[in-house]
Amino acid sequence: MSIKNSIRKFLGGNTMSALPRGKTAPPISLADTTGEILSLAQALKNGPVLAAFFKVSCPTCQFTMPFLERLHQSYGGDKFTLLGISQDDARDTRKFCEEYGVQFPALIDQRGYPVSNEYGLTNVPTMFWINTDGQIQSSSVGFSKTDLQQMAVQAAHSTGKPATPLFKPGEVIPETKHG
Repeated sequence: MSIKNSIRKFLGGNTMSALPRGKTAPPISLADTTGEILSLAQALKNGPVLAAFFKVSCPTCQFTMPFLERLHQSYGGDKFTLLGISQDDARDTRKFCEEYGVQFPALIDQRGYPVSNEYGLTNVPTMFWINTDGQIQSSSVGFSKTDLQQMAVQAAHSTGKPATPLFKPGEVIPETKHG
């Protein structure tokens, strides 16, 4: 029996994995770090959404956040929204956002992580590109330079702005980093 099958048996059946392309994104309606309620449905009225789940103590999340902020700075606005979904409390998330220069909204998943569970998370960071029809177009678990650049191209396309490289010349960035 393979390790994967052993884990499945131990867990009583199937192991969860992030929701795949083509699935309808579960609803998100959570408070941000200031207590304001934001929803996926509202954000999708403006354009596609990149939902990025993270935990403040995760080294890969810490590594990824500045690149997500670049993406937000380049394309966030009326036609594209980046939403962070934190698995920590508002105080810790607010401090994390200040430390890593995060300006996009950071929503707080509640105790027991109901939204993270609906999305099938097993690791963070996990990102979902959600089209305006509410369908997941793509997902990425951990840090993937290729996936983030592709999401930046999608954001550029959705906003009508020219695509620019997300990673700067001379930056030494690994291709992947596991969450």
